[in-house]
Amino acid sequence: MPCSHLIDLNDLPVSEWSHIIDLAIKIKEHPGVYAHACEGKILATLFYEPSTRTQMSFQTAMLRLGGKIIGFDNPQNSSVSKGENLTDTIRIVSGYADVLAMRHPLEGAAKAAALYAGCPVINAGDGGHLHPTQTLTDLTTLQSEKGRLDHLTIGLCGDLKYGRTVHSLIKALSQYPGNQFVLISTKSLRLPQYIKDWMDRYGCTYKEVFRLEDAMPELDVLYMTRIQQERFDSPEEYQKQKNVYVLDTAKLFDAKQDLVVLHPLPRVDEITPAVDHDPRAMYFKQAVYGVYARMALILLLLEGREQPPLLSHRHGDVKCQNPKCITNHEPYLEHSFQELGDMAVCEYCDERQLL
Repeated sequence: MPCSHLIDLNDLPVSEWSHIIDLAIKIKEHPGVYAHACEGKILATLFYEPSTRTQMSFQTAMLRLGGKIIGFDNPQNSSVSKGENLTDTIRIVSGYADVLAMRHPLEGAAKAAALYAGCPVINAGDGGHLHPTQTLTDLTTLQSEKGRLDHLTIGLCGDLKYGRTVHSLIKALSQYPGNQFVLISTKSLRLPQYIKDWMDRYGCTYKEVFRLEDAMPELDVLYMTRIQQERFDSPEEYQKQKNVYVLDTAKLFDAKQDLVVLHPLPRVDEITPAVDHDPRAMYFKQAVYGVYARMALILLLLEGREQPPLLSHRHGDVKCQNPKCITNHEPYLEHSFQELGDMAVCEYCDERQLL
């Protein structure tokens, strides 16, 4: 049976994004029409990392479509704690379910899972790499609240190095004409080069600034992010970064009246509670849009569309240098790289290294 996956949103054509977004908005407006669309279907949620919004959003989406859910939210409560490898878990669970949503701390884990799954796999976040369903949530929110996805000036603030939501969103919005980006971070949390290369490839204008205040007047969208303690190698490194960027009402004074403030959540201290009362704060509505976006995605993937091979270039003698790449933790996985000049790009995690 044909099987499609969502590992990276950019694996789908932009026309499919539009289809998902339009369907999400239709579901929001007419939920009863879709209340039985997944009767007899099962969603498995395999969350190897803690999650509230993403996991519950997927579960709510499937339940609202009339389906059922299985899974775990703590690998220590599964056979993973006994040493079972990723692919064995995936082979077993995909035999029980019709669609599988997985979050994992290692980059490229979702693609590795899709190689062995017998049902569609949805990447619900793989380490600091990508988070495509959050991006669908963000796009649905912007389409609904701004009325467009093009000719926007988007500020992204905070953890741009490890922020998988940032990486996915930039890759997506780069596909729309006239968008430009303002990258607001400390030097040590700058955006990875492979995302900058992506923007260059699509001719997007971007600049890096270090002060949030300097960017506010020009922004149509501000995407705040949490400084992620779990991504740092030491508590000392995290403490140096954690309170550098805080959005408060004073900083909003110079912002556009139709600014949209987004945040993938959870927040810690980077947005003060007083901002919640500003009509430009959309992050709680954004979380609700996420349910409808995931409902639409599940319906699309269950149509069973054909998908090109997940890996295309094999270099068995090359090893990924990213210590957080899934291939360095599950040694049976075959290595696969794309050649880019004199560079090899890991097809699991996008890490670049010299050939």
